[in-house]
Amino acid sequence: ERTKTNCVKLIQESRVALYEYGRRRAATGDFPNVNSFALLGRDELLDSVDHPERYRDELVEREQRFEDVTALQEPFIIHGEKPEMADYPRRDAVEYEVLATGDVLAGLPGCPGSATGIARIVTDAHDPSALEPGDILVAPISDPSWTPLFVPAAAVVVDVGAALSHAIIVSRELGNPCVVSATDATKRIPDGATIEVNGDTGTVTVLAVP
Repeated sequence: ERTKTNCVKLIQESRVALYEYGRRRAATGDFPNVNSFALLGRDELLDSVDHPERYRDELVEREQRFEDVTALQEPFIIHGEKPEMADYPRRDAVEYEVLATGDVLAGLPGCPGSATGIARIVTDAHDPSALEPGDILVAPISDPSWTPLFVPAAAVVVDVGAALSHAIIVSRELGNPCVVSATDATKRIPDGATIEVNGDTGTVTVLAVP
């Protein structure tokens, strides 16, 4: 965790400078948006300092492509041949089967133990207002910015994660039962449902829905 935190601090120093550069270029109309710098390669970024006008049209096109790709739902796992991106469904067209009482969502064991509590779906670490002490944190993924939310939680469930992921490391440090790679948990577990998290078997069981 200390390594990750130090990396984030170092990256943030670069981000502050780049966002200031982006603000100045956007103010002069050379960049379509403040964060357009992120769509330039290193050599292009350096060249844009002296020749910003070269990249505006290209940046507009790249941002459109980025938005088009972001709207697609990529496969969680690719086994065998990689499917064509044109065959990916749109995120807003994907339907998720919401879990009902008695349903079990299988993931991977993260930290042993079990806990029962109210599921709170939190998709933004900066807006955890619904999470109360003893609730079960259900998140899409976690990084150091999520760590304070692990403290009051009785257990943690995340959509993705692996053996050395942030969610597992912090859960083990705090002794929180944890299940990772519970695919689409944030979309399938009803917010406010009573659930049981079993960190030994890697399962999440819905006991009651609101």
